[in-house]
Amino acid sequence: MLIGRLFGCVLTAAIALVVSFGFANDAEAQKRVRWKMQSAFGGQLPHLGTSGVRYSKNVSRLSAGKFDIKFYEPGALVPALECFDAAAAGSVDACWTTPGYHTGKYPALAFFTAVPFGPQFGEFMAWKWFGGGQELRAEIYAKHNLISFDNFCIGPETSGWFREKLTSLDDLKGLKMRFFGLGAKVMQKMGVSTQLLAGADIYPALERGVIDATEFSMPTIDIKLGFYQIAKNNYYPGWHQQVSCSEILINKGKFDELPDEYKAMVEIAAGESITHTYAETEAKNFEAMAEMLSKYGVTNHRWDDGVLKALEKAWLEVVEEESAKDPLFKKVADSYFTFRANYKKWGDAQYLKPTYQ
Repeated sequence: MLIGRLFGCVLTAAIALVVSFGFANDAEAQKRVRWKMQSAFGGQLPHLGTSGVRYSKNVSRLSAGKFDIKFYEPGALVPALECFDAAAAGSVDACWTTPGYHTGKYPALAFFTAVPFGPQFGEFMAWKWFGGGQELRAEIYAKHNLISFDNFCIGPETSGWFREKLTSLDDLKGLKMRFFGLGAKVMQKMGVSTQLLAGADIYPALERGVIDATEFSMPTIDIKLGFYQIAKNNYYPGWHQQVSCSEILINKGKFDELPDEYKAMVEIAAGESITHTYAETEAKNFEAMAEMLSKYGVTNHRWDDGVLKALEKAWLEVVEEESAKDPLFKKVADSYFTFRANYKKWGDAQYLKPTYQ
């Protein structure tokens, strides 16, 4: 009888040990996660790509190497501009990309990257995070089993590389030009034939004459892509992208499977990347701008106020026209402009206005 009881105790203890060992193994297995993240930007491309590489390393550090988000170069898994469908289907777990690359599906998504004649960083993020912008983007992505988090922001871009100096807006007519987002619709009103190309595809198109001119980003980035070898005239300011924010686009099912601590890593590491990358662009572009002038013979031009006024007028016409034919575009535009009107009360009261000599 005693032997039987002892045997029963030993058996119970053994079962408990096996069960607890099994739970421990399950927990350990849960902690080891491997994601494939397709980037729209090359890993060596300043700010846009390097931020993605840094993000992957940060998540690995936070998880002691147990959550591995592997960065894949553009085209390694899917073409740079086609990651939306791949992430929705789950063939990749995430994309280091930008909402403006998905405008073929939803033109309104361009608002979440950059807006012509738009605000600076603080006001833009205020609308997105606290003014309803983020919720609108989430509504769109939810239809496709996707979620996203802002992953980096960069400062103002330049507004174009041209072979010849432009004397007026009439010189734009008939040009074939790579242009991004909502600004492309403005350029179309100026008589430009626009197309959207991924960063790595722009130089070959410019070299072969498929396009006559291009915009892409800012001096630190554009130098790497070599546009100055073909087009020596760079125009400022980037009226179409005063601030630009991109995203990590994630398959929702894959995100939901993560332990809570890994979900937090995805979100918090992205927030750190936003501020780090924005500050980096602001710190380095004046040196790159000077290098383009002294080393590569680039002439930097600034659009005169008359040209900027005409471009802004065209932009407001685009908003009216697109809103009339696309209810979703109107919904997002109304949210954005309503927030800006309300913010203006604070902005006008508190911020110094620049003076021009």
